[in-house]
Amino acid sequence: MLGVQGAMVALLRGDTALLAMVGAMRGATATPASTVYDYVPETAAYPFIVIGEAIETPDNRHGGFGRQTVPTLHVWDQYRGYARVLRVGTRVTELLDHQPLDVPGLSHVATRFEFSQTLTDPEPPGDIRHLVLRYRIVTEQH
Repeated sequence: MLGVQGAMVALLRGDTALLAMVGAMRGATATPASTVYDYVPETAAYPFIVIGEAIETPDNRHGGFGRQTVPTLHVWDQYRGYARVLRVGTRVTELLDHQPLDVPGLSHVATRFEFSQTLTDPEPPGDIRHLVLRYRIVTEQH
């Protein structure tokens, strides 16, 4: 699971189009480390992406070992409306869905988009938008 998480972080942080998009939304330059988080500092500027929860299950075959990892990503923004989180989510899906992923120590078989869901944080001030994205990543040992 750690290898898949690291591969996703590297891919997302390395995408100049995603960084430019987030920077334009902020009105400032976005850096890779200020765009994709595993742990979000209190001073994080919106919008940002969090690599969140994951489920990993065996996907073995005769003569080989494999895994299905299902990570959940979260896009957060302080904006009145869903357009910005949806634009970021679209770019994330373009980068991951049916695209190769370099997972250290494993062979990548497939990545498939499973679902997305928009949410509004009900806590005041009530302008926090949240997009949940989930993918299924299939890997096997070399």
